[in-house]
Amino acid sequence: MKQIDSEKIKELIKMLKSNSQTISIMESCTGGGLANAITNISGASEILEFGAVTYSDQAKVSLGGSEMQSTIDLYSVYSKQTAEAMAKTIAKLTKSTYGIGITGQLEPELNQVYFSIYESSNEEYDTVHLSLEDVGRAENKEIIINKIIERLLEVLKKS
Repeated sequence: MKQIDSEKIKELIKMLKSNSQTISIMESCTGGGLANAITNISGASEILEFGAVTYSDQAKVSLGGSEMQSTIDLYSVYSKQTAEAMAKTIAKLTKSTYGIGITGQLEPELNQVYFSIYESSNEEYDTVHLSLEDVGRAENKEIIINKIIERLLEVLKKS
């Protein structure tokens, strides 16, 4: 089983803290795993504003309102557009520097995930589509979390 890279999370927390930046997360298929991984590291409370597990469509809509419902209706809940809507919704709701939205299907022969990092200062998205191997839900969640941490570090280094 692949492990979540705690050293990269420490680096992420250090970078966000040094820039007085925050993140909020709206997770679906990872079930709170990203927020959990971040909060396992000391100092997380200084950078993590909010973590929401919105596993159902209804939960996503309860935070994102009619705009979220329209996005889901038009593109499906498992789409780039929904990941972006989730990221923007949570960043705006919590006034965070970055919002992260994660949606997808962790089922045999599907294993498709979208995640988006929304930067509120310039309203830009960095969105990734992952096609995962059928290695099981728990391991795929760890793979997704590591990919998000790596990508967020890349985004921070560019800013």
